[in-house]
Amino acid sequence: MPAYKTGKKTRQYTNEFKVSAVLLTYKPNKMIKDVAEDLDIHPFMLSRWRKEYREGKLVADKRKLPKQLSKIARPEPQTDKQRMRQLEAENAELRLEIDLLKKWQRFLAEEQRRSSGS
Repeated sequence: MPAYKTGKKTRQYTNEFKVSAVLLTYKPNKMIKDVAEDLDIHPFMLSRWRKEYREGKLVADKRKLPKQLSKIARPEPQTDKQRMRQLEAENAELRLEIDLLKKWQRFLAEEQRRSSGS
């Protein structure tokens, strides 16, 4: 089967580059989109690299990383208890939001009844 010649080259990135890019996204107030834009790569690719990094599939030689980046720690995987607490807190917050939206819906319905009834 002949190879397709599109003229567009697929770029190959080193593991050090990938890990450096991932570690930049873990800095405070940095968004994946901004880092990807600065490095001229697609945000989805950077998100995939982050996933590979979390799973331990993406590893770079620490001696080759810049000193500032090597200090950024890999995020620790959550324990079941931590994850449960986080989900319970999120659940409580969502319940409050739902209650607030229901109250707002009742308020709007009451306002509509008042305005159409007069």
